[in-house]
Amino acid sequence: MDVCTVIRTRLRELGLEQKDLAAAAEVTESYISQLLTGKKLPPAPDRTDIYGKMGRFLRLSNGELAKLARAQRMDALKRDYEEPHGALLKETRELILRKCVPTRQLQIRSIFERQPFGELERLITQKLLDVVSRVARAELDNQAWLQKVAQLSDKSYEQMRVIILEFLDTDIFNVSNEDCVSFLEPLIARWNIDLSTFDMEITLNERLVPGESKKFAFVEKDIDSSHKDEPGLTEFLQDSVLSGDLSKEELAFLRRLRFDTKRPNQLFYYRALQTLRDPLHFLIAEE
Repeated sequence: MDVCTVIRTRLRELGLEQKDLAAAAEVTESYISQLLTGKKLPPAPDRTDIYGKMGRFLRLSNGELAKLARAQRMDALKRDYEEPHGALLKETRELILRKCVPTRQLQIRSIFERQPFGELERLITQKLLDVVSRVARAELDNQAWLQKVAQLSDKSYEQMRVIILEFLDTDIFNVSNEDCVSFLEPLIARWNIDLSTFDMEITLNERLVPGESKKFAFVEKDIDSSHKDEPGLTEFLQDSVLSGDLSKEELAFLRRLRFDTKRPNQLFYYRALQTLRDPLHFLIAEE
């Protein structure tokens, strides 16, 4: 039994229509239609608020839809794990480059063109998505804020909620140009990165997100012998497909990475390893 089947069954039993469910979830009828026809994968339960709204409307037990969605997504991820769906759209890349500070644009563009959707492009895109997703998640229930963003993007309140819900559920392999134009565009003012250290600074639109710029850096610390491996690192090491050729030096580097609140998964460690191995990310020593 999947999410779509349960929802369609309950709508039929209660004599309700898709438009009624859309109104209860505060999304567009088109979004519900695509979800029920399987054109959209059910969003991750920890990235959306629609399952609680739909569950109450359909009189389902608490957490039932979220549980089904989690299982359905896991099956889909297993099928797609080995190969991502594709690289960034051209329009999305151009938007990201346009937001880069002018003094760095040509250098970053050159690297992007030499290595389409390479490690640097993925790193930058992921950080931008992380920052904007954090803002979106915090403001999802703020109707006044959503309406302000909707006006800037010439969208209705319901359309903007759909865009944000889809944005929260996306990743760098599946982010759409519409997501970027409608949401990333108005929120990101500019960004910059130091290619020698990979320190990154992201400045948000002060009209929508007042506050200081966000800064990210890789921090190296001494290994604490009492420190246990992150669960994501343990899963990464247990997966021979991802870590089969890992060297002792590379393992030591991955174990030195520390996180205050977020818990990275095994895919993070795989991408960090590819970044470490990419010669474009390091200065060439002069002889």
